[in-house]
Amino acid sequence: MTKNLSILGSTGSIGTQTLSVCEKLGINVTALTANSNIGLLEQQVRRFKPKLAVMGSESLALDLKQRLSDMDVKVSYGLDGLCEAAAEESADTVLTAVVGMIGLKPTLTAIAAKKNIALANKETLVAGGSLVMKAAKENGVMIYPVDSEHSAVFQCLQGCPDKKMLKKLILTASGGPFFGRSYDSLKDVTVEQALNHPNWSMGAKITIDSASMMNKGLEVIEARWLFDVPVENIDVVVHRESIVHSMIEYNDNSVIAQLGVPDMKIPIQYALTYPERYPCDVGVLDLSQVCTLSFYKPDYDTFKCLRACKRAMSVGGTATAIANGANEEAVRLFLDRKISFTDIGDIVWDSLDAVGARQITCLDDVLTADKAARDFVKSISR
Repeated sequence: MTKNLSILGSTGSIGTQTLSVCEKLGINVTALTANSNIGLLEQQVRRFKPKLAVMGSESLALDLKQRLSDMDVKVSYGLDGLCEAAAEESADTVLTAVVGMIGLKPTLTAIAAKKNIALANKETLVAGGSLVMKAAKENGVMIYPVDSEHSAVFQCLQGCPDKKMLKKLILTASGGPFFGRSYDSLKDVTVEQALNHPNWSMGAKITIDSASMMNKGLEVIEARWLFDVPVENIDVVVHRESIVHSMIEYNDNSVIAQLGVPDMKIPIQYALTYPERYPCDVGVLDLSQVCTLSFYKPDYDTFKCLRACKRAMSVGGTATAIANGANEEAVRLFLDRKISFTDIGDIVWDSLDAVGARQITCLDDVLTADKAARDFVKSISR
């Protein structure tokens, strides 16, 4: 069980819920980071008294340092600050809950410092999965999934003594706010409509990714690396109720599922307490009230992002970093109301043709591919 935790992205949805779990279980918090929410980070520092606090920019860090002048806490900023928090000496586990590619380098830094990882940053494995898993193995580091779907698979796999028995992983998807809609009907959807998720409360970028089903595509790639399963053995089913969080199928065709109310505290807590379980402050699942559990095949034609991610995984190398970088840039443009919702999937798909994939030998290969993808999106959106 985690004793001392560093949290990268403590003011977001995952970060704030993690702090709630830490408080209940008595886990010491050694470092906290935020991009721009200085008010909330100040409150968190005063409550949890970490050794280190990190802001996204130097100006915000100077402001925070002044606000916390009465406290014994070091204040840093930027990517260097994130890496410092990731390697904080007293932490035994680092929870990475920052959004986007910025999480990759701090995660590798934490692994090099031999910290276990509670992973809530999809892009880390999507863009640099081969590097991250190789580093984790070399440093004897465990990576515990925090995403509800990967946590569900991880929990189901506790009953799998031999990997040869495993046939496939089945990731569930809510389908987002546009389930059942056609591609043409989505061309004019608004930012507000795309942010209206039916089941989960998440940050803007992740919510848009859920609406486009890019989120599920990223999770397919992440699952491939986390569980060392070929992408062709990973299925996706749309499950509107978000009660079944994912499943695994064994070679005898039996299927094991993990169920629960849609609340992120369960996977967060399990990542921090594994292999033990503790009471969790979430609702009780009453199946008699749920009544119906429905499952559907995903629409790969309408939700092109999901198809693009599977294509990128098949291509290999930096293709997944290209798809991820293009998506991050496209989502930013959509949130700024500069492109349409359906443009996101088209852009991600086209980026795989426009930016050639290469083999990954080092971190620079990933960063170069990411930049090329972003440059491509910027060039076509001017």
